[in-house]
Amino acid sequence: MTKEEPATAPPRLLTLPTVLTIGRVAAVPLLISTFYMEGPWAATATTGIFLAAAVTDWLDGYIARKMQLGTPFGAFLDPVADKLMVAATLVLLCTKPLETSLLNDGPWLLTVPSIAIIGREITMSAVREWAASQNSKVLEAVAVNNLGKWKTATQMTALTLLLASRDPSLPVQGALVAPGVALLYVSAGLAIWSLVVYMRKIWRILLK
Repeated sequence: MTKEEPATAPPRLLTLPTVLTIGRVAAVPLLISTFYMEGPWAATATTGIFLAAAVTDWLDGYIARKMQLGTPFGAFLDPVADKLMVAATLVLLCTKPLETSLLNDGPWLLTVPSIAIIGREITMSAVREWAASQNSKVLEAVAVNNLGKWKTATQMTALTLLLASRDPSLPVQGALVAPGVALLYVSAGLAIWSLVVYMRKIWRILLK
């Protein structure tokens, strides 16, 4: 008689990192709601929600790697949650910009980097979907690199500063606008640069 091999348990769908990622997705409508609410607490709540999302973006990846809790579903949902949160925040800031001399004199200052960032994310999503249908070398070419990580860090910092600049309870409220806008442009530059780097890698592979 042959011994029966023990049945392997199916991978868990809802691990802790995945739950944190789902929480980021669920926080998007909450972010939108508090952004348009009136009251001294609304801006603080909006900034807090975004900051919590930014922290969990790092935390879920760290937990998944450290405790080996990564799942295919979590790997799919994590970038979706990031793009939803960032795109929603950029649109909110463009539709209801803070009334400061900097943004009043240049209403396009937030629109230009926002279009660049959102356009880059849409393009990269399409490229990665195409790469998944190709060979492993093409898929490796679009794996997240250090440039993409710097892009994300500056992006999250810029948006946190811009959201916090709307909070009247902060004594340095007005001083946050200029560095927030500057970092947003840095983030947009890194986003376009990283897209060019990815496309060059893919082009070199296709030419071989």
